Amino acid sequence: MEKTDIAMEKETKLMDRNLGLALARVTETAAISSAKWMGRGDKNAADQAAVTGMRNMFETVNIDGVVVIGEGEKDEAPMLYIGEEIGKAGPDAVKVDIAVDPLDGTTSTAKGLSNAIAVIALAPRGNLYHTKNYYMSKLAVGPKAKDAIDLEKPLKENLLNVADALNKKIEDLTVTILERDRHKDIMAQCRQLGCRIKLFTDGDVGAAIATCFEDSGVDVLAGIGGCPEGVLAAAALKCLGGEIQGRLVAHTSEEIRRSQTDPSYYKVMKTDDLAAGDDVLFIATGVSDGDMLKGVRFLPNNKVR
Repeated sequence: MEKTDIAMEKETKLMDRNLGLALARVTETAAISSAKWMGRGDKNAADQAAVTGMRNMFETVNIDGVVVIGEGEKDEAPMLYIGEEIGKAGPDAVKVDIAVDPLDGTTSTAKGLSNAIAVIALAPRGNLYHTKNYYMSKLAVGPKAKDAIDLEKPLKENLLNVADALNKKIEDLTVTILERDRHKDIMAQCRQLGCRIKLFTDGDVGAAIATCFEDSGVDVLAGIGGCPEGVLAAAALKCLGGEIQGRLVAHTSEEIRRSQTDPSYYKVMKTDDLAAGDDVLFIATGVSDGDMLKGVRFLPNNKVR
């Protein structure tokens, strides 16, 4: 059977399998809606289609949810904005934090490239980290190397420790890195050490999760990416037994000012800091084919797989 979506949970004290399946319908709707824009060169239209599809389907799910990571503040986004209350909120509905990325990989979708996914993470109210900061330095690994990373240590030391934990030669270690100019130094360090590098152009949620699957060929995610994607990845890695560590990166003038007055700004956050507690759900559906999931297929007679 082809893997087209995944619904993972750490435990089921508050949230059961039925909720995971209901939310899979939400990510499926977002994926199908955005997949119609595959390769058409309009990432904004693809993203809007995903947002609209996801938001409409949330109204069918019996949760009392608050969006803590979404499309932006209320004045910037008409749907799935931070602070928005979503779900049917029936008398027996669980109160949850919700993190969404209706289309992780907008550019990939617009260009018809791989690894675009629609993503949701849930946890009991107050358990998902949220910040207005845009960027985060990240280091992520799978279960076998979860105790081998420390973002406080140099990258070289981390990579050597991960290789040792995985019982690999350093030359056989594969590091996945977002292809951006800001990562030239990281790439240079990896190459100097002898590591293999797998670049990706868009969407680092899926790239972080790939570290948990041996057949993905990815051992480590390193570099600077979005804070929302870091929290979503933390929810997934918590379910899979992996580890992600993150540290805020000051980018805007406001963030730089905040970092100068807040001594905890550059604190290293671990998986449990980003996605706390024992009850965590992560749900994703493939939009385009990728390392984890198959993408949407449009079939004859108006059918979709």
